[in-house]
Amino acid sequence: MLIRSEFAIEFNLPMDAPMIGLLRLHPSLDARVREPETLTVEQMNLQSGSHAEVAVQEYVDTYGNRCSRFVAPAGYVRVSGSSLVEIEAVSDPIVTEARQALVEDLPTEVLQYLLSSRYCPVDAMSLIAGDMFGHTFPGWARAVWIRDWVHNHVRFDYMSARPTKTALDVFTERVGVCRDFQHLAVTLTRAMNIPARYVTGYLGDIRRPSTGEGDFSAWYEVFLDGRWIAMDARHNDHRMGRVLMAVGRDATDVAITTSFGTANLVRFKVESYEVDEAGAAVELPLSVVAA
Repeated sequence: MLIRSEFAIEFNLPMDAPMIGLLRLHPSLDARVREPETLTVEQMNLQSGSHAEVAVQEYVDTYGNRCSRFVAPAGYVRVSGSSLVEIEAVSDPIVTEARQALVEDLPTEVLQYLLSSRYCPVDAMSLIAGDMFGHTFPGWARAVWIRDWVHNHVRFDYMSARPTKTALDVFTERVGVCRDFQHLAVTLTRAMNIPARYVTGYLGDIRRPSTGEGDFSAWYEVFLDGRWIAMDARHNDHRMGRVLMAVGRDATDVAITTSFGTANLVRFKVESYEVDEAGAAVELPLSVVAA
């Protein structure tokens, strides 16, 4: 299936500020891109309606993500982009036979995803995880048990968001936003010696009723049977249409934008939806919409 993803983010800056954005598709999707991906940064003159494009430099970070750096000029700045990718029309995998490797047998590059990071204090939660999940069977069953526990015991609430909240805070408070669900699941999974990495990307309401305005989404991946497998402690219902943008240890590594100076967010819009070969949005059957 073809997935069209688009975003527009607008800031008001009191002075120039360098910025980093992880706003491009992950390089692993390059073979699936069906039209040139766009990323545009513009300084907007709201009075005259004119705009001037800002230069953007691209680089690949430590985790293999495609990053963009630029200096956002003072005033009104718009960052926008679009992409079209072809992905398989399948839901999140269920891999019941997936095995958990011994730590000593893991690839060297995967070991970092067992360690503590800013929002994922594995060392502080290792005893908790052992008490809660030590009885589970290693591998897929253990990973699913952790995912389901987080989904069932944490309440979603936009108003509970704060930039300093760690997985231990989420465990204590039992409330959070999308990234908090994933941070807790990642931490508990790592504590049980299953490598887990935090993921950000697009996740539209593909072939399901709309849930309202779009947003970038967070989920996570576990390393079992020598490959990364998607899991989502927030939604936990085998979605389809995930479009990968970036991976890292936690949200610190994959922030959509990071500004080195004040950048006041004034507008934010994200859409990700299925289109046909002609580029028209695919409409849901009435029976699905009414369900």
